Amino acid sequence: MSDVKEMIDVLGARVHNLKDIDVQIPRNSLTVITGLSGSGKSSLAFDTIFAEGQRRYIETFSAYARNFLGGMERPDVDKITGLSPVISIEQKTTNKNPRSTVGTTTEIYDYLRLLYARAGIAYSYISGEKMIKYTEEQVVNLIHHDYAGKRIFILAPLVKTRKGHYKELSNMYEKRISLCTR
Repeated sequence: MSDVKEMIDVLGARVHNLKDIDVQIPRNSLTVITGLSGSGKSSLAFDTIFAEGQRRYIETFSAYARNFLGGMERPDVDKITGLSPVISIEQKTTNKNPRSTVGTTTEIYDYLRLLYARAGIAYSYISGEKMIKYTEEQVVNLIHHDYAGKRIFILAPLVKTRKGHYKELSNMYEKRISLCTR
């Protein structure tokens, strides 16, 4: 592997308020674009880099598929190199919660939670032990083993002021509880 870091090169970007700028952005790293309001951050990130990456990606589709997507115009730029297929997560400014972060306002937080729930390994924040998924039968066996001869309480919220009938649900839990009291 070479010591030269791969870059995304944007040459001669003139989208919206960008005035023929050249930018080099390192690949495989987190890059933050900052600046004053109106300085062209979104024009560079979304209207130039993202738009060109999306346009190139759609060009890989068959002509038949492209008919349904419509044509995408090339951004006003001389050249962009080193660009891969891209995704964009746009920040929404409708959330006025002072505790909101970029993760919550871009809604990437929801995707990260889903990713870590599916691909990650959960550990208890109290004991540090790996969390395990138990079947109903395993839970009943653990209760019998750990609480044999002891009095236990199983608590659940009471269903009130909701439409529908919950008698069947109550009966189902009663049967499961009776398994614990064999």
